[in-house]
Amino acid sequence: MAVVKPFCCVHPARGLEQKIAALPYDVYNREEARRAVEGKPLSFLNIDRPETQFGPEQDMYAQEVYEAAKERLQKMQEDGSFVKEESPVYYIYELTMEGRSQTGIVGCASIDDYEQQVIKKHEKTRAEKEEDRIRHVDICGAQTGPIFLAYRSHGRIRDIIGGIKAAEPEFSFETEDSIRHAGWKVTEKSVLLELEQAFLQVGNVYIADGHHRTASAVKVGQKRRKAYPDYDGTEDFNYFLSVLFPDDELMIMDYNRVVKDLNGLTMEAFLGMVSEKFETILMEEPERPQEKGQITMYLRGYWFRLIARREYIQEDPVEGLDVAYLQRELLGPVLGIRDPRTDQRIDFVGGIRGMEELKRRADSDMEVAFAMYPTSIQELFAVADAGLLMPPKSTWFEPKLRSGLFIHEI
Repeated sequence: MAVVKPFCCVHPARGLEQKIAALPYDVYNREEARRAVEGKPLSFLNIDRPETQFGPEQDMYAQEVYEAAKERLQKMQEDGSFVKEESPVYYIYELTMEGRSQTGIVGCASIDDYEQQVIKKHEKTRAEKEEDRIRHVDICGAQTGPIFLAYRSHGRIRDIIGGIKAAEPEFSFETEDSIRHAGWKVTEKSVLLELEQAFLQVGNVYIADGHHRTASAVKVGQKRRKAYPDYDGTEDFNYFLSVLFPDDELMIMDYNRVVKDLNGLTMEAFLGMVSEKFETILMEEPERPQEKGQITMYLRGYWFRLIARREYIQEDPVEGLDVAYLQRELLGPVLGIRDPRTDQRIDFVGGIRGMEELKRRADSDMEVAFAMYPTSIQELFAVADAGLLMPPKSTWFEPKLRSGLFIHEI
């Protein structure tokens, strides 16, 4: 049973949603973040990436940087840019990309559900990345970036959401990447209760995107529990900000790989080793993989279709993934990429950037590129249900949730 509670949401004042909403903090490097906030004083990225308020020489993990985020958040509440609900609400949050919509429920999930694996994960987190968000949440006293959770589609929840969306939204705007964002506030007590009870029937929920934010929120909650040993479980620090989407509305895009060199091999020797593990077909034009078991490779001006050989395919939920096959049979033994989490010779490119970006990287700072067939949401569920972890960078969800539209104070 998944606990999903309404909360006293902090949100932009009506009419400011578009100016405040920002992509998640972790889609930018430092220079990209600095450029993204230029001329945008209300952008939430100023809070999510507070080092943008300092010069390039500033240690981005210094105490004063996190304090600056807290001060800016407080200032925007004081000047009315943000307002806080007086009683708990849910929000319905719809994102529309290229005519396809997905609709989630904004609420708070339980840190106990995370620890008891009602909320399941599929990725390993890194302590240094957790520490940044732990300090940000702890010092700001707020969770500023929603966790993207998925659940198996539930008929009653779908019907309730449909009824709510029949009314005019609280906000609706289009972002620079042509994504339409719309939100409806749920205040009626009977509907709040019905939604909360409906989630108790869905069983497990799954972290789709935001493993580091989840782990950080849980650790801050545990820290607050130690500081307040008389807590009764109703306090806000026992919950973390989430948006929950049904699995049948989600789109996972490919998450592709580029490698810096051929590990000392000639092109001919490398292709010979590739052909041992893949049926290799020279392509006239670049084309994304069309089905599971296919990979498109670009190397020195040539495009190849790689088809996994049946005898090397495994049925294990993790080892059966295309990204695992590529790592196990080619990236590791042939190109020497033993740990893709730490090896500086490999980089990852989200499918939203297209095939041209893979060609550009392989023709500039890299040598060879691999375009993957997207991991499915069912594969993600199977890995999480088995208590296993996916290889890094296995999924790229689009569209991205915006930060700053919903804030949960703890």
